[in-house]
Amino acid sequence: MSRSHHGGGEPSQRMLRVAELVRHAVSEVLSRNEIVDPVLETHVVTAVRAKMSPDLKLATVFVMPLGGADSGPVLAALDRHKAYLRGEVARRINLKFAPDLRFRIDDSFDNAQKIDALLNSEKVRRDLRQPTDPADRDEAAE
Repeated sequence: MSRSHHGGGEPSQRMLRVAELVRHAVSEVLSRNEIVDPVLETHVVTAVRAKMSPDLKLATVFVMPLGGADSGPVLAALDRHKAYLRGEVARRINLKFAPDLRFRIDDSFDNAQKIDALLNSEKVRRDLRQPTDPADRDEAAE
């Protein structure tokens, strides 16, 4: 058994591979506007990444509407068409069971921006700055 079956280690290669296949299948359906829904027809939605459960029966697909606006209505629209999307994923990838789909907004871009803002803050820059005066170096060493 892989470590992921024993309490939360890294995902197995199979989980990663299936997650990528699910992401591609959902992306293809969304990019071709195969879903007739007024919200999804007016938004460009990207499937950023997917995570699979260890038994491959649940896929969490992280999506992001272009510009990050209207995430609530987009998630509601995707949830309304979850059964259709599950069928399309099953048709496009060959698995014993079609995974249930769960949609979440991808917050990795927001987290990256927060980290960048922290790293670029004056307080961090001051802490990382090398002392230029030899006397300052002696104080910093103490």
